[in-house]
Amino acid sequence: MRHFKIARALATGVALALAVGSAASAQDASNDASTAEQTIDVMNKLFGKHPGFRANHAKGVVAEGSFTPSPEAAKISKASLFQGPAVPVTVRFSDATGVPTIPDGAANANPHGMALKFKLADDTEMDVVVNALKYFPVATGEEFRDLLKAVSESGPDAPRPTALEKFTASHPAAATAGKTAQTPSSFARQTYNGVNAFVFVDKDGKRQAFRYRFVPVEGEEILPPEEAAKRDPGYLMAEIGPRLAKEPARFRVLAQLAEAGDPTNDATKPWPDDRRTIDLGTLTVAKAVPNSREAEKALLFMPNALTDGIEVSDDPLIDARVQAYAVSFGRRSQ
Repeated sequence: MRHFKIARALATGVALALAVGSAASAQDASNDASTAEQTIDVMNKLFGKHPGFRANHAKGVVAEGSFTPSPEAAKISKASLFQGPAVPVTVRFSDATGVPTIPDGAANANPHGMALKFKLADDTEMDVVVNALKYFPVATGEEFRDLLKAVSESGPDAPRPTALEKFTASHPAAATAGKTAQTPSSFARQTYNGVNAFVFVDKDGKRQAFRYRFVPVEGEEILPPEEAAKRDPGYLMAEIGPRLAKEPARFRVLAQLAEAGDPTNDATKPWPDDRRTIDLGTLTVAKAVPNSREAEKALLFMPNALTDGIEVSDDPLIDARVQAYAVSFGRRSQ
């Protein structure tokens, strides 16, 4: 709850600061910009400014459902999410980039994302933000900003080696992470991964680092790139509502557990596949909301909006994401 209040306050503060500082010169703003502000600025440069939309994952659709915990989850964490009956969940599926009209089947629409807001029994909320990448291209917020800058400076006429080629030469994951996410036939048929590490705390205070994984019960179904490119530009957004009206989509919510020596502060490094994975429960996505565009305007998903029994790890990207999401929320809320 404490993290949730901080995240909300941060977003509100950013919005107020942006409004108050709107009369400042562009030069002063550039000199004083935080890493998060610089990150959103370069996203706006790459994708254009689209008032009212997110700087990244601009195109999305909102749905509602519930989460039912497993008995095993209650043993590894004291979080209320895992102790009682099913809780309501708001889910937002999305395409990558800040372009609200990007075709769903475009290569640049990967990685597709899923953000979740769990409504807990004590009237608080907990957020989880995952996507289809198996690991992240960079390890810090500063590196992510620099990666975006390198992309923006590496057009077809840029001198070789380009800024992006130089960046990927020194950051190997930046050249390979994107290839781990592919286009699904449906948002309900994609596996979503938590690239950041978090920490479970049980009733005795025992701590266990983990990463989320959401696996579709129906199985993952990936389209070949040439087939995805032929699909209607809005096929994923249009498909999910009728699908859910016929039958809810279900995901197994898993946690991959770290062992001694597994890095928790570097999202570019996936843990070995043989690490133990436990079943936390089942996410059931039951229906699309009637007016998704209006619903998503008020939604802010913060990776550090947690509950007692789940904590952030030492992964610096978690705070970097919180800061950037707050800047994006502040701007689109003006």
